[in-house]
Amino acid sequence: MRVLVYVHDLGVGGSQLNAIEIASELRSKGHDIIIYGRPGPLVKTIKNLDLEFVPAGEPGCRPSVRATRELVTIAKTRSVDILHGYEWPPALECYMAARRLERTVAVATVMSMRVAPFIPGHVPLAVGTELILERERRFGRTNIALIEPPVNTHSNAPGLELGQKEFRRRWGLEDGTYIVAIVSRLARQLKLEGILSAMEAVARLAPTVPVSLVIAGDGPAREIVQEYADEMNHRTGKPTVVLTGELPDPRPLYDIANICLGMGGSALRAMAFAKPLVVQGEGGFWELLTPSTLPTFLQQGWFGEGTDPAGGADKLCSLLKGLLSEEQRRQHLGDFGRRLVEERYSLSMAGERQLAIYADAVNPSDQGRLFLENALAAGRYAIYEARRRASRFMGLEASDDFNTRPLGGNRRSGKSQARSIQ
Repeated sequence: MRVLVYVHDLGVGGSQLNAIEIASELRSKGHDIIIYGRPGPLVKTIKNLDLEFVPAGEPGCRPSVRATRELVTIAKTRSVDILHGYEWPPALECYMAARRLERTVAVATVMSMRVAPFIPGHVPLAVGTELILERERRFGRTNIALIEPPVNTHSNAPGLELGQKEFRRRWGLEDGTYIVAIVSRLARQLKLEGILSAMEAVARLAPTVPVSLVIAGDGPAREIVQEYADEMNHRTGKPTVVLTGELPDPRPLYDIANICLGMGGSALRAMAFAKPLVVQGEGGFWELLTPSTLPTFLQQGWFGEGTDPAGGADKLCSLLKGLLSEEQRRQHLGDFGRRLVEERYSLSMAGERQLAIYADAVNPSDQGRLFLENALAAGRYAIYEARRRASRFMGLEASDDFNTRPLGGNRRSGKSQARSIQ
């Protein structure tokens, strides 16, 4: 089988890494894989995995007519069987391209918190959590499957030589200092509130506990995060918060951390390194992964939403204080997370599920149903685009439009979030 995997953005991110790692797993099973997307930092990862990369041009508006034409050309010249788009713009572009091809079908994966309602209902779709799966079934999708974010448990594991000592030297992390780690895109949606709360929580501990918060990542909220980190470091009189920027390989940070904070794929990679995990969310949500809290995360994904944004720093400070004083408990929880990743989130399992989706995708759809669903999807897209333009005109546009309000709740600006924490 020949598959083109279209990654929405080759900057560092969980969905992108999932796409590339599953593609590598499928290639190891004998399939011909092409990665297509706009060049970015993850091109190096693609090449390191010896996958073929075809660069995409600048798409302009999304969905892109240019990208659709490029996909049609590649599919024809390379006899592609499956066009697989990750997240909604590539999903629609792959679908529009497949409609112009006789023997090529489109498949979609959405790892965002919500699925765009204008992805046609008959398109084979994979999502990342049980909660989203059930929600989309109620929406009317029948060709839908669950592929939870996988982890390469061989390259993400304790005990690997990853240059940990050099990492400590580079970022001034002294032996004997507890390391709390966040590996995250610095986005205003989903991420920022928790990152600000984490800085406040660690700054409260710093006068009595030798602890540093190390944040690896970059993004549109970088200026807000830097400003708040400077404020925390000034308050404590030492480098309590360390910002590394985006790391091509964050594994040394995972490995040296005593505790990891995170959501989604970052949470799973932390578990792969046998680290105790505090799951990050919004609305003041912080929850320690334990056997008793696990069922919640298996159902809703590695995220949560609370009701008290101003109380997030208090809750996290209490969790961290207890964990840092109990080495044996940290070890126990780290081992629990590692076993969970090995048993449920392996790349091999994800690859088998992906192949099953491809096998189902080649079955023809009922043409009458296809026409109706396309019409409904087009109508929903028109409504979405009208609302997006109106929001942009009013200065309210969200940068990650299907990663906002995942479980309900209100969004805040970065500055108001910082004030609420204080």
